[in-house]
Amino acid sequence: MASNVSGTRRHGAGFEARSPWAASWTAAASFLMIFGGIMAIFEGIAAIAQDDVFVATRNFTYEFSLTGWGWVHLILGALVAAAGMALFTGAAWARAVGVALAGLSMIANFVWLPYQPVWSIVLIVIDGFIIWALCAPRRESRA
Repeated sequence: MASNVSGTRRHGAGFEARSPWAASWTAAASFLMIFGGIMAIFEGIAAIAQDDVFVATRNFTYEFSLTGWGWVHLILGALVAAAGMALFTGAAWARAVGVALAGLSMIANFVWLPYQPVWSIVLIVIDGFIIWALCAPRRESRA
């Protein structure tokens, strides 16, 4: 029984199930998508409900109403959390949708920097990890 670098083991002509590391990274990415989605929902609710919770920088290049950003974060957060739950079920489409939504979330949090800089940077890093974990190379099992 020989082992190669990717973690799959050869048995004759086929492979065993995919690497447990790949499955672990996918599970971590789906958990982080659910967590990040829920936090974006709370962020959106706070921005919609009370505009004085956040301090805005004057004359920012990407100036947009705080309530508008609240709706963007609320809707995007719900979509990210739903895709994270679908990823837990093993849906094949959830990986591509997860990468796309994490990218959109990254952009939204970049533009959100003047309102909550530390939280935005944390979510940008989490979204980067999600994209990396979902795009990591995997070897699917062959019969």
